[in-house]
Amino acid sequence: MRSTRKERRTRRSIKSRLIGWFFMLLLGVVLLGVLMVLPWRWLAPPTSAFMLAEQWQSDRQIDYRWMPLERISPQLAIAVVASEDQKFPHHHGFDLDSIMDALLSERGRIRGASTISQQVAKNLYLWSGRSFLRKGIEAGLTLLIESLWPKRRILEVYLNLAEFAPGIYGAEAASQRLFGKAAGRLTLHESSLLAAVLPNPKRMRVVSPSGYVVGRARDIRQQVRQLGGPGYLGFLP
Repeated sequence: MRSTRKERRTRRSIKSRLIGWFFMLLLGVVLLGVLMVLPWRWLAPPTSAFMLAEQWQSDRQIDYRWMPLERISPQLAIAVVASEDQKFPHHHGFDLDSIMDALLSERGRIRGASTISQQVAKNLYLWSGRSFLRKGIEAGLTLLIESLWPKRRILEVYLNLAEFAPGIYGAEAASQRLFGKAAGRLTLHESSLLAAVLPNPKRMRVVSPSGYVVGRARDIRQQVRQLGGPGYLGFLP
């Protein structure tokens, strides 16, 4: 009987230590995530995981020029939201309706349901792919980004990190290279073309666009008008 009680006390002690270690590990992960995410609320990221991967995998020169949101055309901001994440001003990082639609799509195939916040987490910190590990890390980073950054900052970082053509990252580099003008002067038509290629900028082109890109850009302009234009994003300058 004494031996049994001793074994029970030992098991309880081991269980308590394991629970304590688990919570310490969880706290450490959260603190590490905060340290990774919080500085970019105010500082311009010097690069991103996707840019570093491209430099590692190819000899292509990266063109990345940070530009504050107030110097980027509101037409590009609303075109990107209309194209990529129309619920962006209202959700908390995840579009649950789109996720459910993706899970229930035909033949069980999961199509994209990533919000702008999720794409910021992926582009800034992670790698391309569809593994559960990457998705899990992305979800955690998305929660931190939504908790620590205002919506305006999330969109600002997205517009600066998004790839609009091979090796061309951010609104300013794309506008200068593809249209020969500053990002602040982009029209809705030009902005819709930039937004149209975001799903696959390595294959789809803004200059001499395919019929698919032209049609997609036209649909984006229609969506922008239905949303009410840049005023839909009340935080824009």
